[in-house]
Amino acid sequence: MFDPVIDPVTGFEVPSGWMELAEDSHIIEKIRSGLFVLLSNGKLLRRGLTTGTTAAAVCKGAILSLCFPIDKVKVMTPAGIAVVLPVKSEKGFCIALKDGGDHQSDVTDGLEMVAMAKYSEEKELIFSSGIGRFINCSPCVQHGHPAVSQIARRQIMHALEEGFAETGLKGARVELNVPKGEIVAKNTLNPRLGIDGGISILGTTGFVEPWNDHLGESRIEEIKRLEMVVVTTGRTGLKYSRILFPDYTAVLIGSQLDRLEFREAQNSIICGLPALILKWAWPQILEGTGYDTVARMVARDPDHPHISRALENAKAKLPHCRIVLVHRDGKIFRDLP
Repeated sequence: MFDPVIDPVTGFEVPSGWMELAEDSHIIEKIRSGLFVLLSNGKLLRRGLTTGTTAAAVCKGAILSLCFPIDKVKVMTPAGIAVVLPVKSEKGFCIALKDGGDHQSDVTDGLEMVAMAKYSEEKELIFSSGIGRFINCSPCVQHGHPAVSQIARRQIMHALEEGFAETGLKGARVELNVPKGEIVAKNTLNPRLGIDGGISILGTTGFVEPWNDHLGESRIEEIKRLEMVVVTTGRTGLKYSRILFPDYTAVLIGSQLDRLEFREAQNSIICGLPALILKWAWPQILEGTGYDTVARMVARDPDHPHISRALENAKAKLPHCRIVLVHRDGKIFRDLP
């Protein structure tokens, strides 16, 4: 008999019954590592690593290899979990492959990321070829700004500081590029978001959730059985869902909102950050607004009529469900009963 275990990436309490179905003597260790997700049928799925985590590893690896040969790099993820990535590296040149885990549709899986480091008195990070740049000016982003999220940038800078500390170097010029980034980006949302020339460097937790069909079916079946359920799209939403609705069971479903079906008599809530929920409700929400992301529109223009229209669409899709949008600090942005 197992005691429940907390998934360190999502905060989800994995039921003991699920672990009893798993045919793996190391099931608890694997869950606690953050590298695996357990389904209700006992199947384990492997999480992948984000472009931000991969970029952090090659940038740190490039610095380390200025001083000694390496074949793996340890970096900290935004979720607070350290991971080790295999790399090829020597004399300031480092290569790693993006790991999509068991995600069935991660178009960046296997993508090569490269960093080159040169001795310097200054600490300098350059985002080079294969990394997308914003081509549309807006109130929130300048033309030509690299498509690198703030969280991913902080993760990379933290990895660089670790590299300097481990080598004793005072500085280095580090250049990051993705050789096939421009080609792969054509199969992402970047062209529609006004990002040209490559992929985005992203990652809220540092991990890619393995949202394949099996996991989706597991979560949907779990939701259908619950009388009081709050469904959330990400780690931040999961945290605040448990605070705002302590009597409800919180279920993380990621981007699989189209799979949701709630019963009329079911006490159901969708709770999470605005961007993904509003984009799901109305994919064209940004058209004609001058904004490049939903998050920026919400921050700069919270009363924009496109936000209200998206929420109307959401209620039309799920008429029996309460919709609660929260800011990153936990304050409620919109609440539709």
